Amino acid sequence: MALQLYNYFRSSASYRVRIALALKGLSYDYVPVHLLKNEQLNPPFSDIAAAKLVPLLKDDDHVLAQSLAIIEYLEETHPEPRLLPGDAFARARIRGLALDIACEIHPINNLRVLRYLVHEMKISDDDKSRWYRHWVETGLDTVERQLASSKDTGRFCHGDAPTLAECVLVPQIFNAQRMDCRLDHVPTVMRIHDECMKHEAFISAQPSACPDAS
Repeated sequence: MALQLYNYFRSSASYRVRIALALKGLSYDYVPVHLLKNEQLNPPFSDIAAAKLVPLLKDDDHVLAQSLAIIEYLEETHPEPRLLPGDAFARARIRGLALDIACEIHPINNLRVLRYLVHEMKISDDDKSRWYRHWVETGLDTVERQLASSKDTGRFCHGDAPTLAECVLVPQIFNAQRMDCRLDHVPTVMRIHDECMKHEAFISAQPSACPDAS
């Protein structure tokens, strides 16, 4: 049975998993869940997704949530090409870079947080955008300083092949560009992003290539 990915084309967490699947050359059935239409809150998706979040991956009878957990599952079940290569230090460094984005930037800027700020806290759209840009720009500065100062940074975040870190980095840059965030202060980040976007796996996984893109 083919893998099934429940996905929203503009979700950066879903985008991470699409990149990982593409890098590993894995085929899957794409099941769209439109977040702006609140399809995640209702059956049939809500019946299988406890947190009512995308992405969700089904592999036979297994249902997996959370993008980084899904990617690590793919890494363990389909180990080549490796997204967590090298020794224990290398893998920890790659995970750390990924988590700097997935845990420190993304959670306070995702759709349900932004909706809460507007609908419950009654902040203006301008203030919501300022909130978004502040956390993205300062968070990416942290990533930049780590990448620019490390001898382990190569063509990509760690060495000369894409890793878990790029699976997380590229979607965050997509969102940053869409929200008009400042990016001239992170030249190493952008160099790596541009290198990724020459790679067929990243091209094929981008939101504009999704069947539900609109």
